[in-house]
Amino acid sequence: MSLVGKKVIPVPAAVEFSVDGNRNITVKGAKGTLTMVHRPEVVVVLDGDEKVIRVTVDESRKNDRQIRAYWGLTRSLIANMIDGVSKGYEKKLDIVGVGWQAQVKGQSLALSIGFANVIEIKIPMGVNVEAKGQNITINGADKQAVGNFASSVRMQRKPEPYNGKGIRYAGEQITRKQGKAFGN
Repeated sequence: MSLVGKKVIPVPAAVEFSVDGNRNITVKGAKGTLTMVHRPEVVVVLDGDEKVIRVTVDESRKNDRQIRAYWGLTRSLIANMIDGVSKGYEKKLDIVGVGWQAQVKGQSLALSIGFANVIEIKIPMGVNVEAKGQNITINGADKQAVGNFASSVRMQRKPEPYNGKGIRYAGEQITRKQGKAFGN
């Protein structure tokens, strides 16, 4: 039995949830609309009286390890969608380096991070980016899109352990290494 999958998902009053016969899930809220197609092994039911979502699996297939994994995954994805359209997700990045900065230019993020040219990264749909000097704030309703874009920005110049320069998540601790020591 999936420990995550058997938990019910409460639906806030401001969120609209619908499931059709083709396994399409649609969640609408203040922050936007998200859609997903769930696995055929999993059954998603909206209990209208209690305003909760129940994710279940056929009794004969509950002992299959792969089915239990799909069960818990589907429940987590639906819960993330509901949180995303009601509260939203946010990642903050800090750029550490003298003269390094970021700017939003239309639908792209321009990074000046110590290379000869400026690196431009296209901002995906549904993701909002604010750049103020050396601070970047990424937010949106889709948890996966926000995390993937933050990760791709960080990968442009990962923090290095000797000088500490690079792009890091806000609050991330970088273990510093000692450089070469010159002895007598």
